[in-house]
Amino acid sequence: MSRARAFADLATASEENSLSNRNMIINGDMAVAQRATSVTSSTGSGFKTVDRFQFVEGADAVITQAQSSDAPTSEGFSTSFKIDTTTADTSLASTQYGSINTVLEGLHLQNLCWGTSSAKPVTISFFIKSNLTGTFTLTLNANDATNKYQSQTYTINSANTWEKKSITFIGETTTAIPNDNTAGLFIEWGFASGTGYTSGGATGQAWSSDVTTYFGGLNQNLFGHTDNEVLLTGVQMEVGEVATPFKHESFADSLQKCQRYFAKSYSIGTAPAENAEIGYTYTAVSLSGTDVRVPFVTFPVRMRAAATVQFDEPAYPLTGGSAGQWHYGGVDQYDTPSASIQRDNGFYCSATVAGASTNSSHWTSGEWTADAEL
Repeated sequence: MSRARAFADLATASEENSLSNRNMIINGDMAVAQRATSVTSSTGSGFKTVDRFQFVEGADAVITQAQSSDAPTSEGFSTSFKIDTTTADTSLASTQYGSINTVLEGLHLQNLCWGTSSAKPVTISFFIKSNLTGTFTLTLNANDATNKYQSQTYTINSANTWEKKSITFIGETTTAIPNDNTAGLFIEWGFASGTGYTSGGATGQAWSSDVTTYFGGLNQNLFGHTDNEVLLTGVQMEVGEVATPFKHESFADSLQKCQRYFAKSYSIGTAPAENAEIGYTYTAVSLSGTDVRVPFVTFPVRMRAAATVQFDEPAYPLTGGSAGQWHYGGVDQYDTPSASIQRDNGFYCSATVAGASTNSSHWTSGEWTADAEL
């Protein structure tokens, strides 16, 4: 590419989306992992390690997923999302599959102008590494009433080598992405699939509602052997047809964006679990007999929606607590709190504490997590 063409492409990218705020992906460098840095014997789906990315095991395999230090350091990355097959599934049924996905809110996608004749294309770039070589699939799923898919293929050329890939997807002109805080767009990397999602072939730069195209073109099976693994990092999605260099941001900025979807009272380096830390201490008051309430607990940032709050027992030196219980000082009692009011900016919690009396003050120690994932 000539220098003049490179400058022209950057100018086009700048017009489409400010270069300083161009990446629509949260935690694309896999730096934030609030829940855990490694989970073994993982099956099914759910956010378990790196924030905003999940691995979906929809087969009979078992994997280990982790935030790995294996990353393309020459490109400024220090972490990646690693999937390692530990129990193989060599014969996938028609609708079995394995994938990594991230989901974007509709509120954050309105600049794409989808659902109009001015629908803009997007370009997704990423770094990937695997012992497997061959053809894999990246799919966009526009989460509207019809669930339209656009699947395109890419090739991993060299085993155990970090490679950068870039794919441009055309905009969707017929159906608008809902302008709300629900799931607007799924971005999904396919690594294993039965024929029910591949027999229709990849759509290329076209949209389809045919589910047989979802992972069309995929010809590898990550679950096929316990030696198989894949690592992903440097994920960027930007408006236009040009893949610009990855927009690195501070850990603090990435963490704040991730906390819109998941937050915790624990130290940033502590995986939430029963008895994991001493416990965050709150002032509490008994309003009526043994009804002890903690004043409003505020989340670090306003979350996507009213969050689901889970309570964990603190690692307090006294004995007698059980899973999900908090310690209530003064009466040295463990009891199970409940979130009586859950909002997008925090929650109230209360518990029935034996030995408490009306209008008495207490301190209480415990931990919590708040989940507002898409």
